[in-house]
Amino acid sequence: MTDTATQDRVLIFDTTLRDGEQSPGATMTHDEKLEIAGLLDEMGVDIIEAGFPIASEGDFQAVSEIARASRNSTICGLSRANVKDIDRCWEAVRHAKSPRIHTFIGTSPLHRAIPNLSMDQMADLIHQTVTHARNLCDNVQWSAMDATRTEHDYLCRVVEIAIKAGASTINIPDTVGYTYPFESANLIRMLRERVPGADTVIFSTHCHNDLGMATANSLAAVEAGARQIECTINGLGERAGNAALEEVVMAMRVRNDILPYRTQIDTTKIMHLSRRVSTVSGFVVQPNKAIVGKNAFLHESGIHQDGVLKNVETFEIMKPEDIGLTAKNIAMGKHSGRAALRAKLNELGYDLGQNQLNDVFVRFKALADRKKEVYDDDLLALVADQAANAENDTLQLKRLRVICGTDGPQEAEMTLTVDGVDKVIDATGDGPVDAAFNCVKMLFPHKARLQLYQVHAVTEGTDAQATVTVRLEEDGRIVTGQSADTDTIVASVKAYINALNRLVVRRAKTAPGEDVKTIKYHS
Repeated sequence: MTDTATQDRVLIFDTTLRDGEQSPGATMTHDEKLEIAGLLDEMGVDIIEAGFPIASEGDFQAVSEIARASRNSTICGLSRANVKDIDRCWEAVRHAKSPRIHTFIGTSPLHRAIPNLSMDQMADLIHQTVTHARNLCDNVQWSAMDATRTEHDYLCRVVEIAIKAGASTINIPDTVGYTYPFESANLIRMLRERVPGADTVIFSTHCHNDLGMATANSLAAVEAGARQIECTINGLGERAGNAALEEVVMAMRVRNDILPYRTQIDTTKIMHLSRRVSTVSGFVVQPNKAIVGKNAFLHESGIHQDGVLKNVETFEIMKPEDIGLTAKNIAMGKHSGRAALRAKLNELGYDLGQNQLNDVFVRFKALADRKKEVYDDDLLALVADQAANAENDTLQLKRLRVICGTDGPQEAEMTLTVDGVDKVIDATGDGPVDAAFNCVKMLFPHKARLQLYQVHAVTEGTDAQATVTVRLEEDGRIVTGQSADTDTIVASVKAYINALNRLVVRRAKTAPGEDVKTIKYHS
């Protein structure tokens, strides 16, 4: 392999399905993982880290199916530094067109203390496990967890050991988001200069966003010679998240004068994938989020508006079309037909089957009767709500009536279908949402604890749809539900029920705590 600094290609390693899913409440269903993996594969992501196969049987099955279905991307699984993990990982990825084993161990003093290993003992373990992985697969990535807080001499030593044992990619993670950009660059530069064999491997960077510098740190590492960036859609991930795929890719595209490197990412698919990940994870993208936020291409200042009208480049450094935002504008309202709805949804990146389209169309018409204007975001909320409330769910809301106001207590009357049987009840509470939630609890008793209740207006105006996100926790299982409606109380109850339906599925698939949340790689 030629010296990595002379290469003009940067590999994009997406870990939305592994590190991203480790965000509390972001757990995706099996079908959702396969859908997101398919979209990543179509987008041109070089490596998809599909999961942590040893974590659970569900994760193993998802990684295995993604491996078999992939057409373009290398499919990678994560494993700790032990033979059992590595063997399980290989079983999951081995049928991919291009499989990769990713094995890791924490090398900093803090992380060496956890397994109580000396420097020499850890070095031997790295040699043994990377060698074992390389004997199974010719594409092995090794990561030094908490590399940025590891002594430089020791980091050089273990990187050299991993290279000699057969690793072809060396990942240098900023596990706790502690590093500044110049430190990130200097660390990669130091390793490439000091470690024998460094010119034969690809150096990778995995940066967390605890101080808000994950993207900057990743790009600084590339400038110093790293040729793989690990990232996630929307920056999803542990704690404050990771470097965001959309940010690193568009930064390289916009500032090609500074970082003249290529990627094979089809950037026109970015917005659609961002919205799908937001929907399935339940994590709403903040309006001012770089690249994919709702306000990223909006201008309110009169000076800005005047400048954009005269020359769009005055205040915009990229084109909306570059990320898949269309300039077309089909006005949607109560007189619009199925053909117009299908065309608009196709424009937004959705190709619905006839039954799905019919379902969305009925609810679109109902919404159009209640709203003066139906915006793109309204339609996206309808599609997300359709996906979140399937007909075969254990719980389905049939009827809801609430009484609220200054005179309490507030009351709710509900008809809830539980396993096909209609059940009716009324309850009181501290506010209409609490009363409605109490109805659900009485009709479907459970011990799940409410961790998050979040209301977000999809569009402007008093007739705007509300998207509600509900996160529940039960015995270590964390689930997120989401729903949208112009009635905030109805949206709240549907989101709560959606979360409970997901919990029912999780109960059937895992014993308490036996999922990816219990075996974590913070990278």
